[in-house]
Amino acid sequence: MIEVAGLTKLYGDFVAVNELSFAVQAGEVMGLVGPNGAGKTTTLRCLAGIIPPTRGAIRICGGDLTRDPLPAKKQLAFLTDEPRLFDYLTVWQHLNFVARIYQVKDWERLATPLLEELEIADKRDKLPGELSRGMKQKLAIACGLLHSPKVIYFDEPLTGLDPIGIRRMKDSILKRARDGAAIIISSHLLHLVEEICSHILILKNGRKVIDGTIAEITQKFSQQAGDANLEEVFFRATSDVPAPPQTPAVSEVPKP
Repeated sequence: MIEVAGLTKLYGDFVAVNELSFAVQAGEVMGLVGPNGAGKTTTLRCLAGIIPPTRGAIRICGGDLTRDPLPAKKQLAFLTDEPRLFDYLTVWQHLNFVARIYQVKDWERLATPLLEELEIADKRDKLPGELSRGMKQKLAIACGLLHSPKVIYFDEPLTGLDPIGIRRMKDSILKRARDGAAIIISSHLLHLVEEICSHILILKNGRKVIDGTIAEITQKFSQQAGDANLEEVFFRATSDVPAPPQTPAVSEVPKP
């Protein structure tokens, strides 16, 4: 579904992404993690066709994103952490607009359960200025999912969501993976990555440190079998210094 080979992005002499290769298959959820400046957002923007790679190949559902971008872009959705909405379109009008762009037939039948899933069905006649930050995020997600993309990129998908919204968002991501979508999630929330991702790709200074299933990577960076959670793995994979020590558990003091 997503195939990347030798992806490199230069800004002048600065190498933002360097010879990155990986693949995400149907039904897989890959967590894209790394320190600030590791190249995560640049990678996603290249994979979405927003910015061109300096060199390398990107294939989406078998189509070459660089040479023939339109068919590939029809198969994907890129959901950023900052909703980009039209001030004078209602929630329902946003979905109508997106349906016309992607030529989604019978879009009302798809839009209604999507709004119900994201719990904003009662806001269908509201303008963005009347919505909370989390509801704007949900509207942007609804617009991105309306055309049933086979490839979905999430950049910090839980930004602005309340606890209930976070739970619903996790369920929505896993549901689409079960339905066969290939998904990439970029997030600093390692507990989210560990909870819902099947695979992980760790970047540092624009280069791939490692990728694979979470179990494989945890085993590789464990000093002893099963001694490392994803946070420990992240520190060991990206830091030049040892990981900070875990806070020891407080033992109960026996009563005299």
